[in-house]
Amino acid sequence: MVRKWAGRAILVYILYVAVMYWYIFYGADTGIPDALRGTAADPATFLNARELKLSEEYSGLRNFIFFVSTPFEWLLYFFILLFGISRAIEKSALAVSRRKVIQTGIYLFWLSIISYMALFPISFIGYRLSKSYHISTQSFTSWMKDGIIEFWVNFGMMFIIVSVLYWLMKKSVKKWWLYAWMLSIPFTLFMMFVQPVLIDPLYNEFYPLKNKELETEILSLASQAQIPAEHVYEVNMAEKTNSLNAYVTGIGSNSRIVLWDTTLNKLKEDEILFIMAHEMAHYVEKHIYFGIAGYLGLTLIGLWLTSKIMNYIIKRWGHLLKVHSVGSISSLPLFLLITAMLLFASSPLSNVVSRYEETRADRYAIEMTGDKESAITTFQELTRSGLSQVNPPFLVKWLRYSHPTMLERISTIEKADTKDD
Repeated sequence: MVRKWAGRAILVYILYVAVMYWYIFYGADTGIPDALRGTAADPATFLNARELKLSEEYSGLRNFIFFVSTPFEWLLYFFILLFGISRAIEKSALAVSRRKVIQTGIYLFWLSIISYMALFPISFIGYRLSKSYHISTQSFTSWMKDGIIEFWVNFGMMFIIVSVLYWLMKKSVKKWWLYAWMLSIPFTLFMMFVQPVLIDPLYNEFYPLKNKELETEILSLASQAQIPAEHVYEVNMAEKTNSLNAYVTGIGSNSRIVLWDTTLNKLKEDEILFIMAHEMAHYVEKHIYFGIAGYLGLTLIGLWLTSKIMNYIIKRWGHLLKVHSVGSISSLPLFLLITAMLLFASSPLSNVVSRYEETRADRYAIEMTGDKESAITTFQELTRSGLSQVNPPFLVKWLRYSHPTMLERISTIEKADTKDD
C-alpha cells in the first residue's frame, strides 16, 4: 500500500512538472500587446537585445524553479509521514526525555534538518542561477551563512509555535484552532515590532542614510505626508545582489523606511524620491495594518480548515500515515502540508489585494512628486537590474506577483494625470 501511494504521488508530481515546463517555456503568452508596442512599457524601447534575451531566460527559469519547489515540499512532508519517518523521530524523542518541551525540541530539530537537507539542492540551484545571470553578487560562504541564520531563526520561532500549538491540541481537541488563532494575534504583532531591530540586522547592516542632502529631501516629503520620520535607513546589499529595492517594515516606534544601497548607487535622486514617496504611501494609507488584519483573518480561516482536514485525514488514513491522533507530535508534517497547500491556494487572493495597494502607492507617489518621467525610468531600471519579465505568464502573475507587472505599472503611469501636466 505504501509503495502504491508513493508511486502515485511521484507520478502526479512528474506529470505536473512536465505540464509546468511546457506552460512556462512554450505555452504561455508573454508578448507585448500591439497597443503598447513602442511605448515606454515595451521592453524593446529600454532594454538591448541581450538584456531582452536574458530577462526572458532568467525569469522563465526562476518561475519554473518556484513551481517545481512548491509541490516538492508538499511531497516531502507526505513521504515523511508515509514512510513512518515522523513516527520514528517521535519515538526517539520520547526515549530521550519525559518532558514535553524537550521532546518537541528534539522532534522539531530532526524534522528541520531533514527538510533543510531535502530542499537544499533546489535552494542551491536558485543561488547558482542568480549568480550565473549576475543578479546575485554573494559568495557561497555568505550565502551559506545566511542560510544557517535563517535555519536557526525559523527553528526558534517554530519551537515556540509548535510547543504552544500541540499543548493546545491536547488541552482542547475541538477548539485548539481558535485558541491558537487568538494567541497568534499578539505573537504576530510582537514579531512585526521586533523584526527591524532584532531579526533583520542578523542578515545585513542597517544605518541612517549617509547622503544627508538626500535624507533632507526625503524627510521633506515625509513632512508633506505628515509622517513622523526622523531617519531613512540604508542597508548594505551591494555585496549580495545587483537588484534594487526599498520597503517599509515594522510597526509602531520600530517602523522604518529602508533603502538598499544598490538603489542609491544606480538610481538618480528624482527616481529615489519617487520610490520614497511610494513607500510613504503605504504608511499614509495604513497598508501595513490592513495587511496584518488580512493575515489574521486568513489565519483564522486557515486554522479552522486545517483542524477539519487533519481530523478527516487521520480518521480515514491515519493508519497509512502512522499518525493516530491530531495531538501527537508525529502529525506535524501533516499540519505543515495542509497549511502550506492552503497558503498556496490563498495566494491569488492575497496577491490581488497587494497589487491593488501597490497601484494605490504608485498613484500617490506620482501625485506627490508630479514626476511621471522619473517614475517610468525607475521601473525601467528595476526591470533591467533584476532581469524581470515585463509581461509574465498568467499563472505566474496570479500565484507569484504581489506587485503589478512592469507592463501594467509603466503603462498606467503613462496614462496618469499629474499636477505638472
